This record gives sequence, C-alpha cells and structure tokens, in this order.
Amino acid sequence: MNEPEVGQTYRIGAVARLTGIPPDTLRVWERRYAVVTPVRSEAGTRLYRAEDVSRLNLIKRLVDNGDAISHVARLSLEHLRQRAKGLDSPPPASQEARPCRVGVLGPSLPLLIQGEPSREADDADAQVQFAGLYTEESTFRDQAGGLGLDLLVLEFPTIHDDQLRQLADLAARSGAPRTLVIYNYASRDVVNRLEAQHMVAKRAPVDATELRRWCVAMHSTAGGGSAALLADFDLSEPPPARLYDTAALSRIAAASPTVKCECPHHLVQLVSSLVAFETYSRECENRNADDAALHAFLHAATAQARATMEAALARVVEAEGLEV
Repeated sequence: MNEPEVGQTYRIGAVARLTGIPPDTLRVWERRYAVVTPVRSEAGTRLYRAEDVSRLNLIKRLVDNGDAISHVARLSLEHLRQRAKGLDSPPPASQEARPCRVGVLGPSLPLLIQGEPSREADDADAQVQFAGLYTEESTFRDQAGGLGLDLLVLEFPTIHDDQLRQLADLAARSGAPRTLVIYNYASRDVVNRLEAQHMVAKRAPVDATELRRWCVAMHSTAGGGSAALLADFDLSEPPPARLYDTAALSRIAAASPTVKCECPHHLVQLVSSLVAFETYSRECENRNADDAALHAFLHAATAQARATMEAALARVVEAEGLEV
C-alpha cells in the first residue's frame, strides 16, 4: 500500500521541534483530545501534515496563554487563528500582569506550602498563585485540566526510567506549558531525558520561598525560543508568490536609473540570493526527514524575507521609473 498523497509531511520528532510540544505530550493530546489525526506510513510511523503543524502551533500558543487543552482541541484551524490573534501583543501599560498559576503534586511540597507560617510578602508572592496543591495523584488527574495552569511542579523523591512516561502524562494532563520536577535522586541520563522533554529538573531540598522564585523565573521566560518564532509562520499556507521572476530581475539590474543610485542593483542581488536559498531550503526539507523542522522554518522565513525585499524593490522601481 502506498503512503497517502498529502504533500509535505513531518515525523513526530520534527513536529516536536517545530511546535515546542514534547512527543509524549503530543501523543497524549492526540489520544485524549484528538487535536490532530496524523496519517500513517506503511511502517506505521506517524506523519503530520503542514496543516497539523499549524494547528498544533496555534493550540500550543492558546494553552500557553491559559486556555484549557480540552476547550481548544477540536476548534477549526480558522477558529484557532481568530482566537490566537493578538496573543503576542503587549498588555496595556495600566494592566498588571496576572500571577503565574502554579499546580503542585508531591508527597511533601504541598504540605510545606500549606503550612507555611505568616511572613512579610515579597515580589515573588505577588507573582505566583498556587492554583492547586495535591498529595494524591488520582485527585490531581481528576482536577488538573480545569486549573488553567501556567506551571506544573512535580515532586518525585526518586525518578527512574520507567517513571518518565508517567511524568510526561501528568504534564500533558495538566495543560501547563512548563513543568518543574523536584527530585532527590535520579541518574544523569534520566535528568537529561527529562530536559529533552522540556521539563526543568531541580534537586531537592527546596523551601516555599525558593520554589516561588523558581516559578517566577520560569514563567518570565515561557514562550521563548525557536518554537515561538515558528508561530509566525503558518506552514499550511503557501509561501508568498514571487513578485519578480528571474527575467524581470535581470531587466531591473540592467536598467539605468534616472538618478545615480545603486539600490536597484543591490536589491536585485539580495532578492536573487533569497530566491536561491528559498529553493535550496525547500529541497533540503524534502530530502532530509531528520532535519525537516529546521528546513521548514528556513524555507518559510526565507520566503517571507524575499517577499519583504521584493516589496522594497518595487518601491525603488517605481521611484526610479524603471521599465520592467
């Protein structure tokens, strides 16, 4: 049986890099909320379409901004785009930033926070709101999805390989964009694998004040990195059409401007170089599945840069009165 003709597809590792969603979280979201339905290769490998990547990028941004995954998972792509509009706009100066909503699951940290004696509040207190404190995993699983968490704190005194999927499942169920794992004992390999799943691992002991400061620091850096940049590029949309083909660029470069100005010539060189790299990155993307995420980003970014420089060239062509 041949693989379905669905255009460019991406494996789950590439999708994780494109969206910032760890593979285990992505699998949970698919199984529990049907966020996307990847096609399958002959070998049974998940293959995600460009539209799936666009959906997941938008859903990740909405969840990072407080929407419950259960509320946005089934929305159409267009509805997701409308809902995500303005998410990256800075809040009005008069509006105070809302505190980071933190959920904590573990044998002792929730009790430590609940029993914390009264003291003079500092800045971290105002910036952190403990939305749920749990010592029982079953209760947390029942309630986590409705908490609207910005950060999940998991306290596991010991962590072994066979617990990593459990931690990933708890993180996915919570819907929180960031997870902090507090541990006493774990191997370096286990800690590395946690970090590969976008979880931050900190060794115990930790008191409530230190935990608040960690939460503030993690919340202030949430949403950054290359995945945030990729949110600006909708991979399901075709790249901007070329404004000038190769022949038109050659005519512009050869034309004599009405004033002594080298800008048309320089802009033609820039646009030609971007066109060449746009083609190169698309071909690399199609040939190299392991680097599909990187080359998808390069192709989309280069196409956008090329369109921007073409618009600049059009302004110069008009100002110089050049015949194209």
